[in-house]
Amino acid sequence: MKLIVGLGNPGKQYEHTRHNIGFECIEALAKKWDAPLNQMKFNGMYATVHRPEGKVLLLKPLTYMNLSGESVRPIMDYFDIEIEDLIVIYDDLDLETGKLRLRQKGSAGGHNGIKSLIQHLGTQEFNRIRVGISRPPAGMKVADYVLSKFSKEEDPIINDAINKTVDAVETSLSKKFLDVMNEFNAQ
Repeated sequence: MKLIVGLGNPGKQYEHTRHNIGFECIEALAKKWDAPLNQMKFNGMYATVHRPEGKVLLLKPLTYMNLSGESVRPIMDYFDIEIEDLIVIYDDLDLETGKLRLRQKGSAGGHNGIKSLIQHLGTQEFNRIRVGISRPPAGMKVADYVLSKFSKEEDPIINDAINKTVDAVETSLSKKFLDVMNEFNAQ
């Protein structure tokens, strides 16, 4: 069983913000797979999907970003999901808007959602798909920037990144994550 987690913040005021790109990718997967996120448990909203490659859970933690581990750890324990079967999708300030970077491990890099996951999982070694949102313009606070919406000019770039993320997740269901990294990081 695989667990695909998209990080974000619950609530209308956070919808379609830079920090919620993980939620948007999970919603795109749920829509493509016709799997509504209608199960509420583990401090999250999730869907169980039966794919030809096996069972997949799609999860949006509803704990707020900084406490994401409080949702991910219990669902992994309950379903006995191995750490190598986890993929976390989240925003990254250090990547150009729309650029993807897949990794198998690493530090939190200042991302509070990843800090929470590392704390609750007890390891930095889990698969990630980072979606670039770029750095804020000079003079703008990072917190204000990540909670802002994408511009009209950025929308097509972000939509393309979401589609590529969906492709990467689907590819990861039948290939080793290292092979998926090599394929998608080269794009």
